[in-house]
Amino acid sequence: MDHSNPYEAAFEAYLRQRELCYVAVDEAKRASWGGATVKNLDFIVMGANGRPLLVDVKGRRFPGGPADRPRYVWENWSTQEDVDGLRHWTRLFGQESTALFVFLYQIQPQVTLAADSPDLWTWRGQPYLLRAVAVDDYLAQMKVRSPKWGTVCLPTAVFHKLARPFRWYTHEMPV
Repeated sequence: MDHSNPYEAAFEAYLRQRELCYVAVDEAKRASWGGATVKNLDFIVMGANGRPLLVDVKGRRFPGGPADRPRYVWENWSTQEDVDGLRHWTRLFGQESTALFVFLYQIQPQVTLAADSPDLWTWRGQPYLLRAVAVDDYLAQMKVRSPKWGTVCLPTAVFHKLARPFRWYTHEMPV
């Protein structure tokens, strides 16, 4: 976990408020596995259902883009390195674990979401919406966004189909 990253700090506060057991991973040094370095995940979370969740937090704003031309798109891009790193961690933790991208959207003032939206959460006066996608599902549907930057993403319709409130993984997902 990078304590200077406001999205990761907000996610940690969410975990504390929900009284979920977690470990924030120190990202200062990369892990080594089989002689190669592996990108660190951000958190290991034990869901209420007993399943270990391997989490990489992706902070985004909604809407994104400049204030004079907001983009009302649920950005869900990641790097190929992030996908590969989480898959390595899943192999290490075993089949009982689930690797997740948790997209933590900071909801901008011009957007109003229903107060009963699952995982709509306020921290330090700022509303956030948490959506998660299992990395295996992400991998199966992802498209290259930028070869130059090594980024990948899901098409919008696929993201809407796959993304679930984070709570589903911690409390509702069948074991």
